Amino acid sequence: MSTAIPNNTAERTAPAAPTRNAAGFTDIASGRKRTNAIMGGLMWLCMILAMIPLVWVLWTVISRGIGPITSADWWTKDQGMTTPLLPGGGAFHAIVGTLLQTLIASLFSIPIGVFTAIYLVEYSNGNRLGKLTTFMVDILSGVPSIVAALFIYALWITILGQERSGFAVALSLILLMVPIVVRNTEEMLRVVPMDLREASYALGVPKWKTISRIVLPTALSGIVTGIMLAVARVMGESAPVLVLVGSTSTTNWNPFSGPMSSLPLMMLDMYKSGTTPNVMDKLWGAALTLVILVAVINLIARAISSRYSVKKK
Repeated sequence: MSTAIPNNTAERTAPAAPTRNAAGFTDIASGRKRTNAIMGGLMWLCMILAMIPLVWVLWTVISRGIGPITSADWWTKDQGMTTPLLPGGGAFHAIVGTLLQTLIASLFSIPIGVFTAIYLVEYSNGNRLGKLTTFMVDILSGVPSIVAALFIYALWITILGQERSGFAVALSLILLMVPIVVRNTEEMLRVVPMDLREASYALGVPKWKTISRIVLPTALSGIVTGIMLAVARVMGESAPVLVLVGSTSTTNWNPFSGPMSSLPLMMLDMYKSGTTPNVMDKLWGAALTLVILVAVINLIARAISSRYSVKKK
């Protein structure tokens, strides 16, 4: 009579799965909900704390500057026929100077910044020129505005013998705008998925056309946002206009000759004129005008980017 040898493999029993009762799952779920509620409350608290100074500043500027800007003379006349101590006049000369200086700086800074970012992302591949360019952009990002103004003063006015003008201010603003545009554009281009580029290359599309037709439209919204941040920064700079251009109360349409005012320079002129009600009204009016100009330019740029960027289906 043969004895059956037990098959250890067949008779081996699987380990029992750990059992969890319903109360354990309920405790875990409630704990996660509690943690989620706490973290959500902390994020809301941080957002409110961040909004308090922003709302406070906006309310102060709007409440104190709304008076003078409601007059049509504020937008159509300058201070040439009056003085800061007397009522009347407007900020037209400062608005023209701010827009001209920013426009000249943008015409140079935006192409230079965008093409530099394209080179760093699409063509450099970590070579020496790319590393050197990244290093120089990092240095320029930390340069104070007064240093840029003094550099242009030494080069443009002292060495080359040119006069102080709005164009000299624009040159210093270029040094401040370029690193911001490069950094923001570079980050937006890196966000574009590599699959889009590879799909275009697989269809035989040249690299330059892939960049211009696919990569740039995909990242256009973020690029425009970065450009607007750079524009908003340079429009409010006061150090370059103090060093590189003389103050005037009349409108100057020629950025290459003569003194040219701007909104930051107008605010400084009003600040030095005293604290009488008329002076303070013009000072806060110039501040609110600068905020309005930045907001309008941002809205226009948003509309343009939404018109030409890639639409999400």
